[in-house]
Amino acid sequence: MATPPHRVFEPITQRDDSEPIPAVAGVALDMDGLLFDTERIYWQVGDTILQRRGHRYSAALQARMMGRIGTAAVQQMIDYHALDDSAEELLAESDQLYGELLPGLLRPMPGLEEWIELLQHSGVPFALTTSSRRKWVDVIFAELHWRQSLTFVLTGDDVRQGKPHPEMYLTAAEKFQLQPQQMLVLEDSGNGCAAGANVVAIPNEHTREQDFSGAMLVAESLLDQRLWQLLR
Repeated sequence: MATPPHRVFEPITQRDDSEPIPAVAGVALDMDGLLFDTERIYWQVGDTILQRRGHRYSAALQARMMGRIGTAAVQQMIDYHALDDSAEELLAESDQLYGELLPGLLRPMPGLEEWIELLQHSGVPFALTTSSRRKWVDVIFAELHWRQSLTFVLTGDDVRQGKPHPEMYLTAAEKFQLQPQQMLVLEDSGNGCAAGANVVAIPNEHTREQDFSGAMLVAESLLDQRLWQLLR
């Protein structure tokens, strides 16, 4: 089995409030920006849409849109720039651009294969919990050899309220038949730092400046040994 780089970190054994961290009994994985580097594709889509209307995409707007579902996400863009478009029209335009760019630009985040291998050998059940719609999950996961290792897949189509609302992770805990505090959540954005679960944030180039105060650990990547220690 693959091992992470040999770097020295202080072990994570307690929360800030000095309560012991429960043993991990289930792992919930975000997708965009955590497993796959899709945020740069969303950035290109958003910037193209806004340039057509005399604006530019920004980190502030991206932070507002992250984790939200479908029309709720593009409504943030409409409100932010006072656009005249309907959310449905803007979502359709976004889908067309994203679908054109995705096949050529999709790539895994560093350490993905090693992290999945660790999860598979750990015996801890793990699942996908993403605000992306199932149509895009099906495209991205179409030929992944480890898709069948997922205990379940939750998408934005399966919940009524997107992140930062905790519905996604409360639903995941129910599917795992666990209490939220028994679940490890991996997220790349501040909007995903759900209360109740043990959240490890792994910021990417688009989310590094966000607020991760709700996370028990801010890791450097999927290869961070402090993250790996949580499964041991």
